[in-house]
Amino acid sequence: MQQSSDTVFLRGLAVETTIGFFEWERHVKQTVVIDFEIPVDCARAAETDEVTSTVDYKSMAKRCIGFVEEAQFHLVETLAHKLALALLAEFDIAWIRLSINKPGAIRGSRDVGVSIERRRA
Repeated sequence: MQQSSDTVFLRGLAVETTIGFFEWERHVKQTVVIDFEIPVDCARAAETDEVTSTVDYKSMAKRCIGFVEEAQFHLVETLAHKLALALLAEFDIAWIRLSINKPGAIRGSRDVGVSIERRRA
């Protein structure tokens, strides 16, 4: 059986968190914007037309929000890595591509961030 290359994505999930290494950043909630892409067999889901045949991306989004709101990392890199590992551990997905942007972090730019891919061990 050929492995599907179908994916589901979520873009632009804005969450308030404590992020940054400057002292003032430790006292002010900042917005980060999360995008993720995960593998899904869309043909199987289309055949059954049942949510149980796909990934519950609403639950994944809620988990992202909860994780990130509670996080207190210095680096966006750390936040992205730890969030990706948490989602891999809690949801039945083989891999995740995850981006986290920090709008306004660099004067004159729209945002700065990281994009990572992690696979289930």
